[in-house]
Amino acid sequence: MVNQVQRVDGSWQSCKSDSSGASNNNSGGESSKESSRCSTPVLDVDRSDRLRDKMRRRMESGDRWFSLEFFPPRTASGAVNLISRFDRMGTGGPLFIDITWHPAGDPGSDKETSSLMIASTAVNYCGLESILHLTCCNQTKEKISGHLAKAKHLGLKNIMALRGDPVGADWEEEEGGFNYATDLVKHIRSEFDDYFDICVAGYPTGHPEAESYEEDLRHLKEKVDAGADFIITQLFFRADTFLKFLDDCRAIGITCPILPGIFPIQGYQSLRQLVKLSKLEVPEEITRVIEPIKDNDAAIRNYGIKQAVEMCRVLLDSGKVPGLHFYTLNREVATMEVLRQLGLWIEDPRRPLPWAVSAHPKRKVEDVRPIFWASRPKSYIYRTQDWDEFPNGRWGNSSSPAFGELNDYYLFYLKSKSSKDALLKMWGDELMSEESVYEVFTCYITAQPNRSGHKVMCLPWNDEPLAPETNLLKDELEKVNRRGVLTINSQPNINGKPSTDPIAGWGPAGGYVFQKAYLEFFTSSENVNALLKVLKKYEPRVNYHIVNVHGRNLTNAPDMQPNAVTWGIFPGREIVQPTVVDPDSFMYWKDEAFALWIEQWAKLYEDESPSRMIIKYIHDNYFLVNLVDNDFPLESCLWQVIDDMFELLDAAPETLHDAPETLHAAPETLDAAPETLDAAPETLHAAPETLHDAPETLHAAPETLHDAPETLHAAPETLHDAPETLHDAPETLHAAAAPEPVKDGAASK
Repeated sequence: MVNQVQRVDGSWQSCKSDSSGASNNNSGGESSKESSRCSTPVLDVDRSDRLRDKMRRRMESGDRWFSLEFFPPRTASGAVNLISRFDRMGTGGPLFIDITWHPAGDPGSDKETSSLMIASTAVNYCGLESILHLTCCNQTKEKISGHLAKAKHLGLKNIMALRGDPVGADWEEEEGGFNYATDLVKHIRSEFDDYFDICVAGYPTGHPEAESYEEDLRHLKEKVDAGADFIITQLFFRADTFLKFLDDCRAIGITCPILPGIFPIQGYQSLRQLVKLSKLEVPEEITRVIEPIKDNDAAIRNYGIKQAVEMCRVLLDSGKVPGLHFYTLNREVATMEVLRQLGLWIEDPRRPLPWAVSAHPKRKVEDVRPIFWASRPKSYIYRTQDWDEFPNGRWGNSSSPAFGELNDYYLFYLKSKSSKDALLKMWGDELMSEESVYEVFTCYITAQPNRSGHKVMCLPWNDEPLAPETNLLKDELEKVNRRGVLTINSQPNINGKPSTDPIAGWGPAGGYVFQKAYLEFFTSSENVNALLKVLKKYEPRVNYHIVNVHGRNLTNAPDMQPNAVTWGIFPGREIVQPTVVDPDSFMYWKDEAFALWIEQWAKLYEDESPSRMIIKYIHDNYFLVNLVDNDFPLESCLWQVIDDMFELLDAAPETLHDAPETLHAAPETLDAAPETLDAAPETLHAAPETLHDAPETLHAAPETLHDAPETLHAAPETLHDAPETLHDAPETLHAAAAPEPVKDGAASK
């Protein structure tokens, strides 16, 4: 199907689309080679480095690091919560995380609770360098190779090779199979060469099944000699235990990085369970403290934090420990507090780019994205996961992107972190009108409680509170949302702020960043009609794109080309343009943006309920609008544009709704022969300039357009007696119809 996209000058541009109105120029599910031209290096060189290289560089610079261990959850809701924890703890700057392998939990499957899926999600959707644990006990070489091939396909590049324990039985050697972690390391190197960085486990007091401490050290060296890149140790309770182990490893020729495994004590029962599994003894000085407070979790956690901080300081002060690895037990409070007290937690994280990056190796050069998914980066990654190449240096021409479908809005890594009950409390158990929806948006902007006393902490398009940058626009956003301009994305104009700016900054130090003001919102057709009239006096300074769910599409974007709205200038590099407004991509985004009204909001309510019908009405009749103010050095004019729209509505609202009953009186005549309307679209718009030449003429005598409306209604059967008469000259139906007004429920006709 060919969409006619109306431009501000009255001309029309064709773009291929599917039935939903989304562009479909590249059916191959991948980006064009032209959209991935070689340009400047990516801002964060860490994105393209291997984990072992990152460690080496940190060790050379003396920049200490930390890493975090998690285990896969048991339930789907647990998976949603864990991914949220990844996002929160990822802001502190871990060098990597690792995900344990649970043989009893189908760890290599596609289940959302599997080890493989959790590790893959951390890499692809949370941007975290991740290590996947893999145990070889009771597994065939074919099965192990299958797990490794799948891990590689999903973007994982790091494996922790472990023997593991059998499920429900004692371990026995298997002839021709994997009997030790060393066998697994050799197999990985044999089958996958140097693709994976390999980590192995070390035991500061010796493995409980080893004949001696010395023998266990020799086995550890065998694992390193077989191809392991670094070591993470089992937990311990005294700093001198690890330091002795480290010295002993160096004495027998183990030179790779060795990271101490730190376990902040968080509860009496969790300590007992972990000690049982690891077959360790708790030192008497620790037991003596925690026994009297074993029923007081807060007191035990406070002690655990103090004990961990003191031990870690000894390790770091030794000058022999470049980084610390924390066993989190999927909790965050204790570990984060330890890291803060040690000064390792990054309170003000630097952003390599203005949007959340993925750690998938295929995306290591990606440095350009459309702005529309700014608050839904996981959705963008999901919809572009099949691309073979990713834009680097420039977005490319408008025929490049081909986005995958987003049919399942309940994938655990895309699902809202809030429960249905929590969403109803925020968005309303019962909606009374469209104004009830306006109130929800306004409460989200202001962070004030709604009429039920609950704070609105998220919206379907924004699962987090307002970003610090958006807070700069809080007063203006509150004003327009109260009147039905329902904003879902915005950014202020910025003219040369330092790249280290705590709010707007991104990229390496020593640079400067720039932004054009951007505003994206849903609003009614009445508002759109007024907006189109107002926008004429702001051209070419303001670019706009206006669409509805049916595919009605109006824009003044020059030649449908992308418009860079964020860029940065850095020493010794070309200009980086990481965020664009791309008209073609907007048509893909609009399908998702409109669908969220139904998928995440309307479906909270019963079928046919008034609340559901209100949301459905907005979905069916409102428009999605984006505005760009190109004159970034000046104060943004976008708020004045909206004010002018409101002023026009308030001054003469009737002029925006001239005889709406005429447009809706006989809708069947508009649909009687749709093929006629599509057959010659140029006929419908043959001379749009004539409609703009003298707009005052159209409004000077509106009665001439509706000479005798009562005649039209008096004998409606006359409209149907000879329908062919109506279609013989369709241009007469539209000869005096201004192109810009749009009506609720009729935009797709």
